[in-house]
Amino acid sequence: QVQLVESGGGSVQPGGSLRLSCAASGSIFSINTMGWYRQAPGKGRVLVASIPRIGSTNYADSVKGRFAISRDNAKNTAYLQMNNLKPEDTAVYYCSADVVVVGRPYGTNYWGKGTLVTVSS
Repeated sequence: QVQLVESGGGSVQPGGSLRLSCAASGSIFSINTMGWYRQAPGKGRVLVASIPRIGSTNYADSVKGRFAISRDNAKNTAYLQMNNLKPEDTAVYYCSADVVVVGRPYGTNYWGKGTLVTVSS
């Protein structure tokens, strides 16, 4: 019923920038919180940043001051601007969204398939 598609990943040198996008589609009534998670090789999936429909954003300490999350509610899309990238930012980045599907009174969490970000010289 709902699909999340990430884009914008790729390879970049340390200090570079990338902008990830997450587009949600399907039988969407509204979207509550949207978030970006990442999973580095051999490690678990961790929260990078989140943004509610209305309210303050939240960031992992490791990305504060370098990454910025935003969203366009009219387009059901979230973005992650990543600046001053470091090798330790290398991971698969996943989009998550708490979506209220048409006809349901509650939200359901959905995940995208992920996009790979590689930071290397």
